[in-house]
Amino acid sequence: KYCSVVLIFIFLAGGQLFAQDAQTLLRNMDNLMSAPKDKQGIVEMTLTNKSEKEKVREAIMMQKGKDKKLYRYTKPENQAGIATLSLPDDVMWMYMPALGKPKKISLLAKSQSFNGTDFSYEDMDSKAYSERYTPTLQKSDSDLTYLLELKPKSDQSDYSRIMLVLNKKYFYPEKMDYYDKKGTHFKTATYKYKKSGQYWYAEEVFMNDFKKEHSTLVLMKDVKFDQGLVSLTFDDARVSQFTTAFPMMEAAGFKGTFYIHTSDSF
Repeated sequence: KYCSVVLIFIFLAGGQLFAQDAQTLLRNMDNLMSAPKDKQGIVEMTLTNKSEKEKVREAIMMQKGKDKKLYRYTKPENQAGIATLSLPDDVMWMYMPALGKPKKISLLAKSQSFNGTDFSYEDMDSKAYSERYTPTLQKSDSDLTYLLELKPKSDQSDYSRIMLVLNKKYFYPEKMDYYDKKGTHFKTATYKYKKSGQYWYAEEVFMNDFKKEHSTLVLMKDVKFDQGLVSLTFDDARVSQFTTAFPMMEAAGFKGTFYIHTSDSF
């Protein structure tokens, strides 16, 4: 009887340690991804459809800390000026030059395609994976990697689970298999990481959507870290911020976040 109690205790304790290890591994990946104080670079995206026809897009990417990220498209001409801004607490905005004002992206819309690519707005969320998913450690086919099953904490996620292959030595992702709500594996992302100075970054990401027969190749170029990016926030929605502060910031090369009350400001 005493032996049975001990075995049960060991089993339960082992399960808790197993779960804790999975959570630690996922946090290690988050820490690697968010290690720089800030990051900026050029993002080149190549979209390929089932007829192998390609479209190439280019954007400037700037990230400050763990949860502030800006993409601003520069090419092609008909995409230039389109921008997305990710902020803390699951806040995401999109700016379309044709509309002339920003639009907040709802949680339900995050399952939609990120500007025609094979990434969704959920995929591009700057919030840490360990905050969005519950991980479970699985048996890996390789001694060089961990295998984690990630289950969304939110029922509004477009996925039922993600199978993450994690580099065992450096804790960067090597592959993610995405499963839809019906449990069908419908797309895969593969990663090639590169070290620059003290930081690792995804030099290449290839997302292949089997259901749509469409793929997106993302290349990061001219990456710079810890350049001292400044984030200026204006939250009282005064017109003078746009007519006076914005031109001054543009002239100085500063970026800022403007919270706009469209009903009484513009």
